[in-house]
Order: sequence, then structure tokens, then C-alpha cells
Amino acid sequence: MAGLSFTFYEFFAGGGMAHAGLGAANWNCLFANDFDQKKCASYASNWGDNSLVCGDVAKLKIKDLPDRANLVWASFPCQDLSLAGGGAGLRGDRSGTFWPFWRLMDSLIADGRAPDIIALENVTGTLTSHGGKDFEAICNSFVKSGYRFGAVVIDAALFVPHSRPRLFVVGVRDGVKIPRDLIGDGASAQWHPKALRTSYDMLPSAAKDRWLWWRLTPPVLSSMRFADLIEAAPSDVAWHSDAETQKLLSMMSTVNLAKVNHAKRAGRKMVGTIYKRTRFDAGGQKVQRAEVRFDDIAGCLRTPGGGSSRQLILVVDGKSVKSRLISSRETARLMGLSDDYRLPEKYNEAYHLTGDGVVVPVVRHLAEQLFEPCLMAAKRLMAAA
Repeated sequence: MAGLSFTFYEFFAGGGMAHAGLGAANWNCLFANDFDQKKCASYASNWGDNSLVCGDVAKLKIKDLPDRANLVWASFPCQDLSLAGGGAGLRGDRSGTFWPFWRLMDSLIADGRAPDIIALENVTGTLTSHGGKDFEAICNSFVKSGYRFGAVVIDAALFVPHSRPRLFVVGVRDGVKIPRDLIGDGASAQWHPKALRTSYDMLPSAAKDRWLWWRLTPPVLSSMRFADLIEAAPSDVAWHSDAETQKLLSMMSTVNLAKVNHAKRAGRKMVGTIYKRTRFDAGGQKVQRAEVRFDDIAGCLRTPGGGSSRQLILVVDGKSVKSRLISSRETARLMGLSDDYRLPEKYNEAYHLTGDGVVVPVVRHLAEQLFEPCLMAAKRLMAAA
């Protein structure tokens, strides 16, 4: 990798977590874009604003995009594709921004500046949205634009104590030779779960002909526990009063209370995460429940805009039980961001920023396993020509 440098555009950039994952050693950001002014402020605070254009992707023109990017990364909005969302899919106002983004890609291609690689990231609900038709539409876009492509599902829990499975669709333009060891003979249980294989089976033959079963090397499993990331005295959230904690416990089912009692007997400090969810009771009435997990992994960070509540933590140490909201720095750590990453001062803004992001070490793994090997092979071929 020494001496090699790659370029990228980052769309729907948020606070620049894809930027953080790619890293500064071999990657140069030529252009970044997001619609949210507050997220743009965080991006500029951490990465500078020289390459940043804050505004609607639908209003961008190819003249706004400098040079040619080796990689285009796009974490387009998930709300309409999420199982917790409204189900509008790619016809929705938010997730539907995929279409102006892709028109921009087609304009770059027509201008002779086709990106070598286009990588999309979104929720796994993309696979089943509208009976698989939205995923098919994304795949057809790659086909029509001259890209071979494939998809993987990666759970961030492989890298950080955070359960966050996400779909990554990666396409490589025709003309870029893909190293053979990056392509499998078929699906793998690790990266191609049943939902993805089912979605592939439903694709038209033209898309299947262009499909690649990406082969990734599994990472060394992280030994980090969720408890390792917890702040003893966070600056932006307060510990609940005893009464507030008891109210939270009163919202738990028998099964979840049993988890708390088991944690009390563990002989060590246990940190669990809680989401409040609406469930039906025995009489068929809707009730709000507090559901806890003590498996050393945080539940998937979600923002209220995605149809869910903020995550809480429950710290059990013998008979002592304390609770509070998860802090913004803890959410950043769950996303793989270093502690020198500058978060917004306001809690809600910081939570929204991290909850909408992509997990940093997942991006790094894709860069090491797919992006960089493909681009290095292409550069060697050009040098030899």
C-alpha cells in the first residue's frame, strides 16, 4: 500500500464515518455531500469543509464534482426502507433520494468519469422492501450503468460490541479487473444470509449475469465488551433517580425481570441495554415494555426519526441497579469512532449523528478486503501498459 493513493466521493456523508473508515493514509476525499446542516457542521469540524457541499443531492451537477473518484460511497437514507419505517421504500421522500444520486452517477459515466467502485450502504430491510422490488431496482441500476456487482451483509458486532447488521452493495465498473480471489463460487453463510440469497434468487437473469459473490476474510473477533465503553460520569446525561429506575423495571415482562435478577447473581458488574417497545399484553392491549439484553453487546442504535426510541443502559452490580440514557460519547464508541472525534454539543444532535452513521471498522474492513485490492490491481495494470 505504500505510495498508493485513492480518491473518493462521500454522499449522504453525515458526520463522515465512511471518511473515518477509509482513513487518511491512502484515501483522499475529493467531494462530500449531505443535506442536513447540523451533520455538515460536524463533518466540517472533523474533516474540514474544503470538499464539503451541504445541500440537496438532487440539485447537484457533475460540475460540482471535481476530477474523478476511484470510489463513490453512498449511505443513502434508510427511513423508508427500515422495518420500523413507513414502508414507502425507494418511492419515499428520504430513501427515494437514491434516484437523484444515481442519475448523478450516470452523468459522471457519460462525462467519461465513471467511478471505479460504487458502494451503497443501507439497512437489511432493503432486501425485502416492496417484496424485493426495491433491491431489484438497485441491482438493475448497476447493470444498466455498466457495473458488475454483489452484496454482503455485515454485522458490526464482529468489530465492536454493537449489534448492527447492514447491507452493502458494491459494484465495480467494466474495465476494472477484479482479482479472482475476491470472488467466491457461490454464497457464503457468513456474508450472504438467507434473506440476501432469497433476494438474489428473485433477480432477473440480466442482474444475475452481472452478480458477484464477494469473498471476504472474516476479521479477528473483537474481545471488547459493551461494559468497556461505558462512562462512569458522562457529561451529557444524568443517572436516573431510584424511582425512575424502579419505574423502568416495572415496565419489564417476567422474562426481562429474570434477566435482571440473573445479572445480580453474576458476581461482576453487568451492563445491559434497554429499548422501550410497544407490545400486546395477555388481554390484547398495547402496553409499553422495557426490554433488556445482557450479552455484552449493545442493541442497534436507532434515531427516533427511524421509528424507535433512544437506547438506555442498565448497570447491575450485585444488588445495585442503576439506569440512564446512553451518552453521546458511548454511542460514538459503539460506531467505532475514536474519542478525539468531535461530537455536537447538544445531546440530541450527537445521538442523531451517530445513530444515522455507518460503523467505522466495517468500512475499513471493506476497504482492506475489496476496495483497495481492486484498485491496486487496476493501478498495476495501468503501470504495466
